[in-house]
Amino acid sequence: MSAAPVNPLNPVNPLDPVNPVKFAYWVPNVSGGLVTSKIEQRTDWGYDYNRELAVLAENNGFDYALSQVRYMAGYGAEFQHESTSFSLALLLATQRLKVIAAVHPGLWHPGVLAKLGATADHLSNGRFAVNVVSGWFKGEFTALGEPWLEHDERYRRSEEFIRALRQIWTEDHAELAGDFYRLRDFSLKPKPLNTPERPHPEIFQGGNSTAARAMAGRVSDWYFSNGKDFDGVVEQIADVRKAAAEVGRTAPKFGLNGFLIARDTEARETLREIVAQADHEAVEGFGAAVKQAGRSTADGKGMWQDSGFEDLVQYNDGFRTGLIGTPEQIAERIVAYKRLGVDLFLLGFLHYHEEVEYFGRRVLPLVRELEARLPDTGTGTETATGTEPESVSAHV
Repeated sequence: MSAAPVNPLNPVNPLDPVNPVKFAYWVPNVSGGLVTSKIEQRTDWGYDYNRELAVLAENNGFDYALSQVRYMAGYGAEFQHESTSFSLALLLATQRLKVIAAVHPGLWHPGVLAKLGATADHLSNGRFAVNVVSGWFKGEFTALGEPWLEHDERYRRSEEFIRALRQIWTEDHAELAGDFYRLRDFSLKPKPLNTPERPHPEIFQGGNSTAARAMAGRVSDWYFSNGKDFDGVVEQIADVRKAAAEVGRTAPKFGLNGFLIARDTEARETLREIVAQADHEAVEGFGAAVKQAGRSTADGKGMWQDSGFEDLVQYNDGFRTGLIGTPEQIAERIVAYKRLGVDLFLLGFLHYHEEVEYFGRRVLPLVRELEARLPDTGTGTETATGTEPESVSAHV
């Protein structure tokens, strides 16, 4: 057992019982499941399965769902439903769940997405959100005849995209003379719902690079990280908060990816089986594609740069977060991450229907019990303990 490091840059109390940690799940709208493995995965990319899953998730403590986006088959994902339309369908099938649609600048114009988002927000009574993906799959862009920008330029475009999107959603007569987008006296009506909880649909973004962290601090509402250990989370949160402070804005909230294997016994054996049955060709192809994207960063710090084969079997490094074990062990680890400033966990599962229900019945009550028992010091500097893997190899 090792102590989770203290985050001295956390200006609020992350243990506030009125602000419990939130949970999202990866929508399996892409075939192949959430691990690139030949192990049985009782999941399905079709709508009927996902409609039932969305209802099950909102009734088992999930706040958000994230619809994935792939435009071209490959790397174990031969079939996929488009993210914005699929998200709207899930919104109309649920009552409370917020659904986040992943979108790519370069393949969307912010004005067109703003119009779609406003309509989806009205139809769902304010539950639509977007995740702006700067792009890792060069093959999709080139196959569609679109230019593939250098890494940091992709993030410059994404930042401009978010600025345009927010302006269109909140102002009349939007004007922007950017390097990638132009707005000239553009007005959108109706605008999305403006509520006390949020003035416009929430804007999420991902990315681990220096450019991604700086962009998140300047413009995003939420920052999604790939799976990380305690030290990695502290480093990223500090960088994002520093970037926000430099421009005088409130730091975005922090979401962490994790693949959850909760079992009364033999959770680690399940992980070993997943890795042992990995689809080597698909994992290696995916690894080559994503590491090419990260290597193009100016400082060599990008997503997947230190990911080994075992990490990439869960394609967002979800094993690294270490949510593998008994319900008690997982609950303790979730709260340890919360102490460091994690606001939301984005979870994937092997067998979605069964495991989402198991999470709501066995894991979530323990998380809430631990949150309620934590001291309310107001400092955000409490120590936490939990088993700390350096990588997935510590588990298998």
